[in-house]
Amino acid sequence: MVFIQEQNIDNHRAFIYELYSLHSTARDHHPFFIVTTGRSTMVTVEKALHDILGSITPLGMEKVTLIDALNRVIGEDIHASRDIPPRDNSAMDGYAVKAAETQGASVEHPVTLTVVEHIAAGSTPRMSLAPGEASRIMTGAFVPEGADAIVRLEDTKEVEQGVAIFAEAARGLNVRYRGEDVTAGELVISRGDVVRPQEIGMIASVGRSSIPVYQKPTVAIVATGDELIDIDGDISENRIISSNSYSLAGQVINCGAIPLSVGIARDTKKDLLEKFKAALRADIIMSSAGISVGDFDLVEDVMEGDMGAHILFREVAQRPGKPFTFGSINEKLFFGLPGNPVSSMIAFEQYVRPAILKMMGHRKLFRRTIEAELTEDIKKKKGLRYFLRARVTCEGEKTTVATTGEQGSGILKSMVLANGIIIIPEEPSLVQKGSTVTVQFIDDSFELTETPGYL
Repeated sequence: MVFIQEQNIDNHRAFIYELYSLHSTARDHHPFFIVTTGRSTMVTVEKALHDILGSITPLGMEKVTLIDALNRVIGEDIHASRDIPPRDNSAMDGYAVKAAETQGASVEHPVTLTVVEHIAAGSTPRMSLAPGEASRIMTGAFVPEGADAIVRLEDTKEVEQGVAIFAEAARGLNVRYRGEDVTAGELVISRGDVVRPQEIGMIASVGRSSIPVYQKPTVAIVATGDELIDIDGDISENRIISSNSYSLAGQVINCGAIPLSVGIARDTKKDLLEKFKAALRADIIMSSAGISVGDFDLVEDVMEGDMGAHILFREVAQRPGKPFTFGSINEKLFFGLPGNPVSSMIAFEQYVRPAILKMMGHRKLFRRTIEAELTEDIKKKKGLRYFLRARVTCEGEKTTVATTGEQGSGILKSMVLANGIIIIPEEPSLVQKGSTVTVQFIDDSFELTETPGYL
């Protein structure tokens, strides 16, 4: 833990970056936290990201089966233990031949060869080919000595003398050569790569049934507020269902991490303290609501005053999600998210998601962004970066974007209708219709189509 006086942060920036560059994969090597002594002021989006991501090193490794490694980040280089394929083999059902003996073959003038054996897939040829001979061969079977081409079955016909060949075969036709995929000792998967189905297939082909991957962080979710009830609670008391508990859990799972619900904390120090102590078993502690300046916004008081958390900042110059707390407790990350549903989801998307991905060893931490033409005027307050829920549409070569309606931070429907987030910088107070704006995707729906794009 490194403490730096708030007024001296700029003087120590080089030192901070040096600390941030340190990297460890050991689970018990805790991240650095740069903490100011004194109540910090509102920070920019860039500063918030810098401080959060600079505080993180990936978690340790665990060994898992290949299937369990899907979408995880691999923790070591994988080298081929042998050539793949291990021997020359057939890519077709057909006949192994000497290519030179098929020259001039056609339907009108077939070349007839004597068949000396049938070679099934997985079998080792017993015979080598002499002049005028061929071997019946199945896909994947090893090519016999003396053969240098495979004539597909459709270009042949069994005859009394053996097999009639109706097409010329060039040397190497339909032969998969030893090591044409990978050679022994070749690096096939690099540490830090994300394991997709194709990586699973490659790792399996080199004979590995399990591999080390970066661990999944557990994320404790603490919803706060006297007005909240769980989804199965009695709504007749004019209570609000704690939807944040579920949307945030979904976002955590979507990152590949493990959500840990510790329930709803009432607006009392006693209940908050109980829930936050229970949350300490997680790698990340994330609360929703209770971080503003109201009489019952007690989250920071409990975390900082009663539990000894170190708060790095309390506000970010953005809308929605301006009240946003980040710090550490017992060398675990703490995120205090706003209570409004949209604000909490936006704050998670911009800050918690990349933090989780970095803890899991990912190098690519952020969603894709594109440029699109705005179809409406947008007025905003200067000095704040806006994250507006939006729908991106592509018609031919033109990509347009429009907001999903009312942008109040409590209107969850605006997120349901969205496939992207319009990001407006701090400076302008008006962005006019027809302007080009940056849009960040929040899912892959824009990448998917109802019909194949190649038909």
